[in-house]
Amino acid sequence: MPEWLTVEVVDGDFPASGWRRAHEDALVEAALTNGASFWEWHSTRWGVVLELAFDTDERLERFRTLPVVRAALDAVPDRVNGLLVYRGRGGGAGALVPRRPRPAPVSAAAALPEPERSEFVRLGSDPDRTGLERLLICR
Repeated sequence: MPEWLTVEVVDGDFPASGWRRAHEDALVEAALTNGASFWEWHSTRWGVVLELAFDTDERLERFRTLPVVRAALDAVPDRVNGLLVYRGRGGGAGALVPRRPRPAPVSAAAALPEPERSEFVRLGSDPDRTGLERLLICR
């Protein structure tokens, strides 16, 4: 069973695609010479993803400790929040089954009732009453 390693690089001061162009050849060569059986690059909206498959756990760990790999990972565009390295496949792997839209919740199925209209009834003109007394609000 292959051991997967995923490296996600997020855009920062410069695009992660520039980081990929600068370090792609060195990373792939180091992976192949240390036993990687598969590699794949993915471009995402937020950066790039490198997925590597190694035959054994020891080869994967040997790859991670290489100076060329450490130098490439130290040169990512955003050194604080721009690098994720984890075991397993990720990034562009996607789901095996596409998501289906969920039905709308019951609360959204029916329209809300219209608010009741207020009717204004004007009383007859009585010279003894003020304007506010002549106006009666009925529901």
